[in-house]
Parts: sequence; C-alpha cells; structure tokens
Amino acid sequence: MRVWIDVTNSPEVLFFRPIMRRMADAGVETIMTARDFAQTVGLLELFDIPHTTIGRHGGATIPGKAFNLARRSLALIRFGRGRGIGQAVSIGSNDLSVASRALHLHNTVIQDYEGATIEHRVNFRLADKVMFPAVVPFASLKALGLDARRYRPIHGLKEQVTLADFEPDLTVPAQLGLDTRRPIAVMRPPASMSLYNRGIHSSGLFDRALAHVRATDAQIVMLPRDAQQHAIYERARGVVIPDRLIDGPSLLYAADVVISAGGSMNREAALLGVPTWTTFVGAIGAVDRMLIESGRMAKLERPEQVIIQKRTPRPQPFEPLADQVTEEILRR
Repeated sequence: MRVWIDVTNSPEVLFFRPIMRRMADAGVETIMTARDFAQTVGLLELFDIPHTTIGRHGGATIPGKAFNLARRSLALIRFGRGRGIGQAVSIGSNDLSVASRALHLHNTVIQDYEGATIEHRVNFRLADKVMFPAVVPFASLKALGLDARRYRPIHGLKEQVTLADFEPDLTVPAQLGLDTRRPIAVMRPPASMSLYNRGIHSSGLFDRALAHVRATDAQIVMLPRDAQQHAIYERARGVVIPDRLIDGPSLLYAADVVISAGGSMNREAALLGVPTWTTFVGAIGAVDRMLIESGRMAKLERPEQVIIQKRTPRPQPFEPLADQVTEEILRR
C-alpha cells in the first residue's frame, strides 16, 4: 500500500513524523508533497524527509486562496496520477481533498479547530473520513457539512501524536546562545494570513506582551511565521530570532513561559508542562477552551498577568496517540 501525505504548514511535519515511522514499521510506503509556506520545506529538509514541493500559499484574501486552491489542486492531480497511491491524508489540505476526489482516492482529513469554517465547508464534503478531537461538539461540525458517517473522533489532542516519540534535545538553548540560568520566553505572533483571522482587528496585545517581557530579565526567542513578521521583529531590542531551523518542541521544553496567538505550539507547550499564554483574539476553539479550563493554558488579557519564573523542565505524563491515529488513517 502507498499512502500520500500532503503537508501545507510547519506543525504538520512534526505531526506526521511519528505516523510515518509507524507506517514504515507496518510495511506501508508513504509519499509526501509539501506546500512552500512558513518553515514547512525547511523542516522536511532538516529531518531528511523525502518530499516534492508543489505550490505556495495563496495569500490572505479569499480570491487569492480560491485561485491557489484551483491551481495547486490541478498540480496535485497531475502529480498523483499513475503512482499506485491507495490512500491520501492531510491536516485540512483542501488541495489534496480536491485531488483525491478527482483521482478516486480514499482521503482522510485531520483537523482540530472548528473555527476554520471556510476550509471545513470544502474538506468536510470531499473527504471520506474526518478526524477531529472528541472535545469539539459534533453539532458544530455537522453545521459545516460533516456527515456523521465520515466522522472519527480523536480522544485527545493531535499534539499527543506530534509528541508521541518526543525526547528533548537539551543542547537547543546553547545552539541559540541562551543562558539556561536565566528565564527563557518563547513567543510567536498571530497567523495573519489565516482566513479565521480575517476581519479580526488585533488589539496589539501580543506586542504589548512583548514590551512587558522585554522589561524583565527573560531572554526572548521570537518565532516569526513569515518573512514579513521576521522583518518586523528582528528590529526589536533583546529579541533572538533563530537564524536556522531548530527542534521546536525541545525549545518549548526548555522554556519558562510561552506566549503565542494560538495554534499547535501553544498546545505542545501545554502538554510539556510549560506555563502557556494565548493572545488569540478570535473565537477560542473547544480544544483550547479545554486546556484553559484545566489550567494547562491561560488566556492573556493584560500583559501584567505574565510572571516569569525559572522552572525545572520535567517530562509530563500524557497518552501518546500516534499508534491509534495511524491505525485509523489506514482503516478504510
């Protein structure tokens, strides 16, 4: 059997690594395509994962995304023909969903944020199977077009797949020139190019949080999402921006606080036991609400809420879900 994986954003590389290991152990061959966006291609190269780069991000506007959907889907259709692929899987790649329908491939879509409504209205109707954390009410997914026969709940977070085989690289702080005796703050700006942020006017909370942290003794590691953000924050005093790709989860493991506008990084940090603050100003998804209610993540309302203290990193108990999710992907 040959399984086609399409990755369109950086966290997806880390998510599929443990799945690809398990597929290889089961004798399942994988073939990967990647969209050139953020650090996706760089991470694939860092981890020596064979891939074919097809297409780029369509920008922040709906017309741009629609044009790119058509263009990249056609490119994926051309790529997928005659390769003996039996199944396809992605984290919300509408491009792969369109290509899979055209090529008559069984297609699994994995997601965890119900607020990406435009994306879901496409892939919920095209996918053969949709995997979503069980904490997300099915009624909200049904309203976006998901048929119950296609729904497969994940009993946990998709970051429990990402971190399934995690072993921290304790040299990462030194690679960045950080002093582990001083506090380390890891920060990531909002995803300005995502449609679920469209129409949301930032309150400037993230930048105010940055100013607050800069006034402390903390060393700040900034992880921009794109070149535009890199250009903005490289001018900020006292901010370290990695000049090469690093092991992100290992950096989070070493951190004393994480401040980010939502996303996989926050959830990884929360699972690793790092004090985590979200500055996301949109509708909080059910997964993040659960982490907030359980005390593993907090919603930042005022920068002064952040009190940074040195901590001793320790492995945290959680159920790794890579085995279960891999089995479900392969189940027809």
